[in-house]
Amino acid sequence: MFRLTSLALALTSVTALPLAAQDMVPATLAGHAVLPAFSFSVPPADAPQETWISGKFTNGATPANTPLSIEQNGLMRPFFGQPLQGFSGYALNRAEDGSLYALIDNGFGSKANSPDALLGFTRITPDFETGEIAINDRVWLHDPDHHVPFRIIHEATETRYLTGGDFDLEGLQVVGDTVWIGEEFGPYLIAATLDGKVTGVYPTQVDGEELRSPDHPALRIPAAGGADWKLPRSGGYEGLALTPDQSLLWGMLEKPLLDDAGATEGNFLRVLAFDPVAREWTGDSFKFALTEGAVAIGDFNFIDDTRALVIERDGGQGHPSAACTDGATEGCFDRPAEVKRVTLIDTAQIDADGFVRRVAQIDLMDIQDPDNISRMTGTSGDVADGTFVFPFVTIESVLRDGDEHILVSNDNNLPFSAGRELGVADSNEIIRLHVPELLSAR
Repeated sequence: MFRLTSLALALTSVTALPLAAQDMVPATLAGHAVLPAFSFSVPPADAPQETWISGKFTNGATPANTPLSIEQNGLMRPFFGQPLQGFSGYALNRAEDGSLYALIDNGFGSKANSPDALLGFTRITPDFETGEIAINDRVWLHDPDHHVPFRIIHEATETRYLTGGDFDLEGLQVVGDTVWIGEEFGPYLIAATLDGKVTGVYPTQVDGEELRSPDHPALRIPAAGGADWKLPRSGGYEGLALTPDQSLLWGMLEKPLLDDAGATEGNFLRVLAFDPVAREWTGDSFKFALTEGAVAIGDFNFIDDTRALVIERDGGQGHPSAACTDGATEGCFDRPAEVKRVTLIDTAQIDADGFVRRVAQIDLMDIQDPDNISRMTGTSGDVADGTFVFPFVTIESVLRDGDEHILVSNDNNLPFSAGRELGVADSNEIIRLHVPELLSAR
C-alpha cells in the first residue's frame, strides 16, 4: 500500500535522480475513434428551462440580447441543448460493462461564460472498428442536500443542478459507489453518488492552510497573488489519480504554486494525497518537474502500484509546419503545438527534495501510423506519410488499456479550439496507442 511510509522510505533512500531526463520511446496508432464537435444532449427534465439553450455567454452577451453567431470555427451559437464535449479525465476503474467513466469539462472555458453549462460525467465506449464513440449515459451533478459551501447558480431550485459557473471539473475517479472529482475554481474535491448527487465538497489543504485560486468563491476584489491566493487561475486539479489498491487519491495541480510574494515557486507541480475513506487530506505530497517547454499537465493515472502516466503540454495548437510566419495572421497557427507528451513516472522513487522520478516518455506529435489507421484526413500542415499527430491545445485524458496499450483523448474546448484543421472546431478524438516500451519502462 503506497502511503506516507513509502514516501518517507523513498526520501531517505534516494538522494539524486535524473528528474528532467528520461527515455523517449515510440508510439504506434492502434485505434482511432471520433465524436463530432457538434454533438449535444438534452438536459434533465427537471432542470431549469434556461439550460435548454447553452453557450449564451460565450460572446459576452446576456440572454436578453444574445444573437445567433457564426464567429468561431464555423459553429453557430448559442447552442440548443448541452454539449457532449471536453473529455477532461478518465477513471481508473471502469463500469461493470467495461465502458469508460469520462468527465466532461466545465462548459466553455471560464467561470464567467459557463453558467448555462450543466456539469456531469458520462459512460462512453469507443469502437475502434467503426471509429465511433457510444454515449451510454450522461450523469448530471446536483446538490439537493446543500453540501456546496457557497451560493450556486441554481441555488433556489429543488434539485440544484451544478453548472460551469460553480465548478470547473478536471479529474475523475470512481471508488466503490462514490465518484470523486477534482476541480479548479477552489480548488475542491467533490464526492458524489454514481447518479450524480453530491455528498461532500472538500477544500484543498496544504501545510494546514486552505489553498485558493483567484476563482475561489470567498475571494473579493482586490485580491493579490501570494497573499490572498497562491494558485494561478486554471491551475487547480487537472489530474486526479487513484492508487490501484483504492486507498489514496492523488491530486496533481495543473500549474505551479506562488510564494508569498506572488512569484512562481518553481517549474514543478504539487501532488497531494487524499484518503477517500476518511475523507481527509493525509499531508503526503510529492513534486512533479515539468518537461522543458511544458506549461501544464492534462491528466494523471496509475498503471500499477507505483508507476503512473502524466500528460504534459504547452499552450499551443496545430501542426508546426502551418505556423504563422512573416507577419501572417490568417490561415496559419499563431502558436503551434510543440510539447504534447505522455510521461511515465515512478512514485516509489522520490528524491531528497521531494521530486518524483521521470522514467520514459512518448511524443504525441510524432506517432507512427504505418497502417493508415487515422480517421482524420483534414489535418492542417505538412504531416509526413505514416505519421499521426495529436495537435490539440488541451489533451486531458490518459488510461492504460491492457498490457501494451493506452488510451488518450482531447478536450475539444467547444467552440474555441481548432488544432486539427484551421478554422474547423475540434472534435473529441480517442486514440489507442501501442506503447509496450513505455509501459514496461522502469
